Amino acid sequence: MIWNESIECMNREGIRALQGKRLVETVERVYHNVKFYRNKMQDLGLEPGDIKDIDDLYKLPFTTKDDLRENYPFGLFSVPMSEVVRVHASSGTTGKPTVVGYTRKDLSTWSEVVARTLTCAGIQKHDRIQIAYGYGLFTGGLGVHYGSEKVGATVIPISGGNTAKQIQLMQDFESTAIACTPSYALYLAEALEEQGIDPETLNIKVGIFGAEPWTENMRKEIESKLKIKAIDIYGLSEIIGPGVSSECEAQDGLHIFEDHFIPEVVDTNTLNPLGYGEKGELVFTTVTKEALPILRYRTRDLTILKDEVCSCGRTMVRMEKCTGRSDDMLIIRGVNIFPSQIESVLLEISETKPHYLLIVERINNLDTLEVWVEVDGVFFSDEIKKLEFLTKKITHAIESALGIGVKVKLVEPKTIERSEGKAKRVVDKRII
Repeated sequence: MIWNESIECMNREGIRALQGKRLVETVERVYHNVKFYRNKMQDLGLEPGDIKDIDDLYKLPFTTKDDLRENYPFGLFSVPMSEVVRVHASSGTTGKPTVVGYTRKDLSTWSEVVARTLTCAGIQKHDRIQIAYGYGLFTGGLGVHYGSEKVGATVIPISGGNTAKQIQLMQDFESTAIACTPSYALYLAEALEEQGIDPETLNIKVGIFGAEPWTENMRKEIESKLKIKAIDIYGLSEIIGPGVSSECEAQDGLHIFEDHFIPEVVDTNTLNPLGYGEKGELVFTTVTKEALPILRYRTRDLTILKDEVCSCGRTMVRMEKCTGRSDDMLIIRGVNIFPSQIESVLLEISETKPHYLLIVERINNLDTLEVWVEVDGVFFSDEIKKLEFLTKKITHAIESALGIGVKVKLVEPKTIERSEGKAKRVVDKRII
């Protein structure tokens, strides 16, 4: 089933023509309404008339998260505040949050792309979707909420946390879908197991998971433990929130809704555009947003774009699952490391739980990496030899994947703090 077949199955020529028309209109608007972009374009010797179609996209300046913070809170808005009907902000870890605004038309666009996302996952009007993303300034909860209502599904707006209540409502309300972070999905699976509840007795058939990177192995773990289909969705508040792209039931890459968001992949060093099939940093230009249009936003997410038509019939460009970000990357003794690499290794080892913590320190000017790994209670033995053997096994597997030496520390189940939002995977104690 496809939500908007005329757009989602449009041929490439049609998509590019639509993108070009909307790009020209967007550039004209930001040049005249946003001082930041006008200055950026003038610095490059650009005027709106220089952008004639989609092929001119590369001429435009990049935008970064720092640009949004430096123009905090509303400096990049292209409409007066009287036209802004809602604001959201990033969950941000340090400093000022990135603030985004929406006009009434923007909210309608947002509902449309989330409706496409949910339809990609097989959700229809007869479904009951339990939304366990946080509501508030974070875009996840309300974004999925309004898209669900547009589809006509019954919304259960429980928000994040309160795991006991989550499980009760799954049972009593007979929820057929759940939307949350993948790490929280595993947390729910653990809670069900502890309560002796068989997931197959629930009505949940699909999970809509995003807001943090996760691997194929983690997908298998979720699908196995919860007995559902796990669908990866992608979004970021700066672009719109959830609804930028989504897997369909084929689970073969995430369909980007290109009529609203033009994707590029660029080389992380040179920032030159890369072709389909080449891995680099994902960049988006919004071409329908009114309150906060964004030119060439550097997401820092690493992926590959592919333009082959999907088996579902959708023709929009797909992106591979993002399993790392250029700014989540750890550089340890000159080696680039992503937490997702370690997660993938651990999920291949039957004795371990899918919960881990990376402790990075600098000792005598040398970076060290310690990996805390939760061991399944069945295998956590008092026999020192067994634990030593398991430690060596895990150490060897991680070192083979990363190419550097690590120290592995085995810990008992429940030692590592659980998260009801984004999982905290790294503690970097270095002073660099």
